Amino acid sequence: MKFKQLMHEWQGYIMTGISYMIPTIIGGALIVGVPQLIGMACGVDNLNKFAKATGFFHMLYQVNQVGWIGIGLVNLVIGGYIAYAIGDKPALGAGFIGGQLATNTQQGFIGAMVAGFVAGYVARFCRKKIHVPEKWNSAIELIVTPLLTTGAVAIVNGLILNAPLAWINTSLIAWVKAMVNSHTNGLILALIMGGMIGVDLGGPVNKAAWATGNFFFLEGVYKPCLYTNIAICAIPLGYALMTFIWPKKKFSPQLYEMGRTNLINGTFGITEGAIPFWMKAPQLIFVNVIGGALGAGVGELMGVSSHIPPLGGIPGILTADNIPAYVCGILACALFIAIVAPLVANFTEDNGKQISEDDIKLDITTE
Repeated sequence: MKFKQLMHEWQGYIMTGISYMIPTIIGGALIVGVPQLIGMACGVDNLNKFAKATGFFHMLYQVNQVGWIGIGLVNLVIGGYIAYAIGDKPALGAGFIGGQLATNTQQGFIGAMVAGFVAGYVARFCRKKIHVPEKWNSAIELIVTPLLTTGAVAIVNGLILNAPLAWINTSLIAWVKAMVNSHTNGLILALIMGGMIGVDLGGPVNKAAWATGNFFFLEGVYKPCLYTNIAICAIPLGYALMTFIWPKKKFSPQLYEMGRTNLINGTFGITEGAIPFWMKAPQLIFVNVIGGALGAGVGELMGVSSHIPPLGGIPGILTADNIPAYVCGILACALFIAIVAPLVANFTEDNGKQISEDDIKLDITTE
């Protein structure tokens, strides 16, 4: 197998894991955030002090802890569904075990991905290479494959790579924490992550940036996620805003309506809403990348922050500690795209192929 083909396959497996992880992290973050927002509205900033109390705030605390359980499952889901993408259902259990092992031993998402690949490829090997009489097939599926897949994960992740993967993960976390605590390095990180969101609008590069921000939730590091949240909602909002700034005659009827629809897409962080414009004029990738970087950079320069897992899109205002920084970051990106995009692209004519919203596979990444 050629190296390029192998890399493409691995990318697909990782994206599968991330796609399954998205609802887990979103659900967990929402159930963490909503009770904390209710508590803050009632003058309570920390629900943990009600852990052993009774009454309304204790109930908020209990609901809040359910959300943290969801966030804590991120590595388990990543490991399990990477394994599933490679080796199908026989790999799933070992992938889940490896993902949880990665959490328990501080191997982080890197360890979870390694476990997913190990479990997946061992399960694939069992399916292709172990041939027995038909009456023994159930024994292979119920005993041999689980033994080999879980055993491989135990040896690779639990013994051989335990210390190295834990060191890599803790070093990475320390590095990111140091970057976000430094205005200069924090700005560089914001520019990179915001720009990555604009590269492919929901594709692998976009998802990699978004997932990277969310992987640090367990460590209480939220700034990387805020950088991507700004760009995720601001890019489609930019294409919506341009239909209000520029005359209607600057757009074909189809693209004009899609621009207005991006008011909804941007509000909830659906970057795929910008794809019809990018398909019309591929050079807009540069506008999207610069816009995403600009928005995240402005947010960082103004001190965007959050002390709880931040929500995405416009609802992210509720979880931002520095609301003006979050809003100004969104406005900077949206205004840049709204002003510049029609200067570098012609939106008045269709390019031969009718683009409809049904052609765009939306993938909501609101965190």
